[in-house]
Amino acid sequence: MIRIQEGDFDLSAEIEALKDSRTDIGAIVTFTGTVRDRGSDKVIESMTLEHYPGMTEKELARIEQEAHARWPLQASLIIHRVGKLLPGDNIVLVATASAHRHAAFEAAAFLMDYLKTDAPFWKFEEGPDGAGWVDARETDGAAKARWSAKSSSKEEPAST
Repeated sequence: MIRIQEGDFDLSAEIEALKDSRTDIGAIVTFTGTVRDRGSDKVIESMTLEHYPGMTEKELARIEQEAHARWPLQASLIIHRVGKLLPGDNIVLVATASAHRHAAFEAAAFLMDYLKTDAPFWKFEEGPDGAGWVDARETDGAAKARWSAKSSSKEEPAST
């Protein structure tokens, strides 16, 4: 499931909805990204996230489908907020559910690495020293690159 929205999300309610009384899920991994009040070298008073409607959802669906092809997931969820956000506000929620923890952890990391590099979102930060668009970081590209060299499997270790 994929949602792009302006309003906040309730982590507990989202996880309950993801489980939806299923008993085949043995592990749920979540990542919640929030707005920091400091960047690498500046104070951040607000961040505005923009996206390309239609194209963004299509790319998120592609990334989510790839995660399901690589790992034995029972469910997944990507919620990404847009609009003006303040320090402490939630930006993104990624949740993956699988019978075993390894698949859930790997798939969640994969989704976040691809969200940081391939999802068409743009960030505009404002602070006391000025405002500007946020450039992609080399470390995000390096994190994504590890997945092209790594083979993921639908097989799970017996002890998970």
